[in-house]
Amino acid sequence: TFEKLLIANRGEIACRVIKTCKKMGIKTVAIHSDVDANAVHVKMADEAVCVGPAPTSKSYLNMDAIMEVIRKTRAQAVSLNASICCSFLSSWSLQASEGVTFIGPDTHAIQAMGDKIESKLLAKNAKVNTIPGFDGVVKDADEAVRIAREIGYPVMIKASAGGGGKGMRIAWDDEETREGFRFSSQEAASSFGDDRLLIEKFIDNPRHIEIQVLADKHGNALWLNERECSIQRRNQKVVEEAPSTFLDPETRRAMGEQAVALAKAVKYSSAGTVEFLVDSSKNFYFLEMNTRLQVEHPVTECITGLDLVQEMIRVAKGYPLRHKQADIPINGWAVECRVYAEDPYKSFGLPSIGKLSQYQEPLHVPSVRVDSGIQQGSDISIYYDPMISKLITYGSNRAEALKRMEEALDNYVIRGVAHNISLLREVIVHPRFVQGDISTKFLPEVYPEGFKGHKLTDLERQQLLATAASLYVAEQLRSQRFLGTPRIPIAKSKRSSWELSVHLGDGTYPVAVSKDGSSFSVEVDGMKLNVTSEWNLASPLLSVTIDGTQRTIQRISRSASGETSIQFLGTVYKLQILTKVAAELSKYMPEKAAEDTSSILRSPMPGTVVAVSVKPGDMV
Repeated sequence: TFEKLLIANRGEIACRVIKTCKKMGIKTVAIHSDVDANAVHVKMADEAVCVGPAPTSKSYLNMDAIMEVIRKTRAQAVSLNASICCSFLSSWSLQASEGVTFIGPDTHAIQAMGDKIESKLLAKNAKVNTIPGFDGVVKDADEAVRIAREIGYPVMIKASAGGGGKGMRIAWDDEETREGFRFSSQEAASSFGDDRLLIEKFIDNPRHIEIQVLADKHGNALWLNERECSIQRRNQKVVEEAPSTFLDPETRRAMGEQAVALAKAVKYSSAGTVEFLVDSSKNFYFLEMNTRLQVEHPVTECITGLDLVQEMIRVAKGYPLRHKQADIPINGWAVECRVYAEDPYKSFGLPSIGKLSQYQEPLHVPSVRVDSGIQQGSDISIYYDPMISKLITYGSNRAEALKRMEEALDNYVIRGVAHNISLLREVIVHPRFVQGDISTKFLPEVYPEGFKGHKLTDLERQQLLATAASLYVAEQLRSQRFLGTPRIPIAKSKRSSWELSVHLGDGTYPVAVSKDGSSFSVEVDGMKLNVTSEWNLASPLLSVTIDGTQRTIQRISRSASGETSIQFLGTVYKLQILTKVAAELSKYMPEKAAEDTSSILRSPMPGTVVAVSVKPGDMV
């Protein structure tokens, strides 16, 4: 293999490549911005070089700096950030880069598939099903309206060089087409430096299913089954799984063969992904080809047993593929959740920033894989993608994989930033998702008013109240002890019962707790529940058994006034626990007035102010 490989990337994907390189005995060189000096990928690599300040354009996408690092470190191969593949490779031959191999396909394939207009024409010629639409570049808003009318509404306006949901708009009429053209071209120019747009028929209520392909430099190509990626927000994937519940063997084979035909048509050599939209009648249409290792590749690795990074390195070195199509299995089921530093209560996830004050991955749960590029103390900043990790669970069947995912999400400890675990957990236990009844509209259909967290049933509410009250009493008992002995030898005999008042949501509930050995008997709403735990109050995770039902909870915060936040069934609930006497006296306490924000304009998320469209004196 290669002796030394440079990884021009950051975060979880850089760490993922380093792991395989270590397994193959290849030394690694990491690049980093100044704010990433202590990042996990920097610590994992054998060498690390700073390539510039925090903004990606001045560091991770700084071609000149990366070329200099390749020369300086004498790396034999380079694994690139997808965003710079095209520009990097086009100038590859102009630079002194003899003897340096690129891990990935050649320039022609990247450029052809990176341009949505050219890729669609190539797909048509390769007899791949394509979405009806206009194959050229749309010149202006008037032409966009004319084309949209010819195709028939609704239409999708897309950036030709786009990806990741950027530069995409759905238009249902002429006005939305004009507006969509303007916004998409602006977004495309700022994101990709290319404002060209195309227009195609919008397939309403489709599934997003992609085929993983693997090809070598000797004309061999394989399809490694599909990935179901329909759970999305803002055209970005949230939950993925392999295989799909929807495809039958015939459709799977047809999609796989078309994906391989396209790969061969562009002389593709590496791992890549051909994405399709699939309608309710199992008609499938080519969407785009991603000429890189996809974020969701681990689910394919789980069901096939292949290490895709190792296969990419072998192909780049010139080896033929080791496998035939008949060798590619579907063993079991894998599910991936993208864990983001995002507030799911705002548009299904607006980015959050901050320092990870506490971080613990659920690796003690069986058949769990976590691909991350952060650790406790890491900063989530405005400069990079807010992804914390990819959480993958595997099972012999789908039900097993989903059950493990539920357990893994409950056992994942993330403090210091908002995160989307509550949304992920609600999705994977939702009856529609469990039945496989999904489409790309799943989130807005299931949560038309936006995501509000888990809605407690009466029994779940009682379980939460009983757990919170037991936790309060366990803490009171602990505070009476000092180094394992009572603080005052002449203290009164131990209490065995407590009358509490617990406030949750809009209700206040009387709760009676009595101690029985290491467990508590709790009466809520006239119903008695038995709550048992080891009550290790120093642990971020608490395993609690309530009348035989095991729950993993996390206490996020508590205050001297009895307020506490508990993560229960994925959602964080705010409660106030007071003794009966304190609750009666609390009505005399003045309430803090809410802040008047009527004259304040607040951003819903962190970012950079790029324009202020008013000036003093303007009427608004």
